[in-house]
Amino acid sequence: MTQHKFSLGILNAPPAAKRIPESEVPQRYRRLRLSVFMGIFIGYAGFYLIRNNVSLVSAVLKEHDILNAVGIGIVANAVLFSYGLSKFFMAMLSDRANARYFMPLGLALSAIINLMIAFIPALSATVMIFALTMFVNGWVQGMGWPPSGRVLVHWFSTNERGWKTSIWNCAHNVGGAAVGVISAWALDHYAQSEADWRPAFWAPAIVALVVAFIAFLLIRDRPEAVGLPPIEEYRNDPPKVASEAQVPWKEMLFKHVLKNKVIVLLAITNVFVYTLRYGVLNWIPIYLTDKIHGTNVKEGILGFAIYELAGIIGTLLCGWLSDKVFKGWRSGAGMVFLAGVGLALATYALLPATAPIGVFYLLIAIIGGLIYGPVMLIGLQAIDLSPRNVAGTAAGFTGLFGYLLGASLASTGVGLLIHYFGWGVAYSALLGIVVLALIFMWIIGRKERELLQQREMADNN
Repeated sequence: MTQHKFSLGILNAPPAAKRIPESEVPQRYRRLRLSVFMGIFIGYAGFYLIRNNVSLVSAVLKEHDILNAVGIGIVANAVLFSYGLSKFFMAMLSDRANARYFMPLGLALSAIINLMIAFIPALSATVMIFALTMFVNGWVQGMGWPPSGRVLVHWFSTNERGWKTSIWNCAHNVGGAAVGVISAWALDHYAQSEADWRPAFWAPAIVALVVAFIAFLLIRDRPEAVGLPPIEEYRNDPPKVASEAQVPWKEMLFKHVLKNKVIVLLAITNVFVYTLRYGVLNWIPIYLTDKIHGTNVKEGILGFAIYELAGIIGTLLCGWLSDKVFKGWRSGAGMVFLAGVGLALATYALLPATAPIGVFYLLIAIIGGLIYGPVMLIGLQAIDLSPRNVAGTAAGFTGLFGYLLGASLASTGVGLLIHYFGWGVAYSALLGIVVLALIFMWIIGRKERELLQQREMADNN
């Protein structure tokens, strides 16, 4: 078969090992499931330490005429645009690669690029060079999500994967909050002047290198590679969609991803969800310093960290609601959370400049807490509704749309609206995006209900 001829060399997924004695399976499974989960959680949080640190120092760049709002949007968008492409194409490699090597390698490469940005001035000398460098950073950043999805689908079965994925998804927020704290500390202690933004790049990069090594120690590719039975056999929990090992990989790609109506709808919805996610997050530091007289860059970065930390609570709550209240109907929970985003976003935009900064922080927390629920659900649905040998690619496909189009609207698009029309028009556009996201989530919800009913009928038969 063609798919077996493709080789990644040392990065190839390891073959199945000789099955260990049955008596040793439970203990080893428990130990390694905890280990691999901690590995992808810590590892993926590490990627967020060094993904797009331009947003953190955007107020410094703008205030000292290093970059204007449009330039900031272009540079920030370069990494997100590249990441969207890479998340899809790297996923096609990751589905056939050893997650233990693939993920730490990507994180280490990204850390090195961030160190180079901090210590080689030529890499940030112009908007285009800075954007090109961040584009390369975004490409290796695409080596984070796909191996995480691979580990989740191989080590955790269908009836537990929703809760496990919601916990793992909090790594976004842990990393996002940590980079805010680390960057604020580094700027406070090591910045040579008020215009020196470079500590916000090199300090998180050093931490990320350490995290990459820890992730390598903890992650294992899949149970069969260490002599364990497949997770479906171990937990007696068959997948929603069976794998098709003898089908050529290209055929699997078209059948279960590119021509799969539900996956395509999820990808389109992800455009709107990511526009909201980054349309608020990327502009928090500048919005607070522009809106509230006397606010400094560190207070703006604190808002960035609050947004990410609140996402932890929101993600876990959304995962729990989708399981317990909506009985697996993920779209129902997604619509509730998106409606909440719209209400909180409208209030945030209409707050007067005289309001206490604590009220701004509260609304930032509410928006962040609510938006990360739909972010998590779309990725979960993609891997849950695909065969496990293309699950990472399906999730990468939705991410491709989210980052390529959604993040572009959030960075360059919102930057242009702010620069030419002001904050009022920018936030009105984001409220329109909320409406579009709700419409598409409702369409997916109808399809999802059909699939749930078909599965229920099959179980009854």
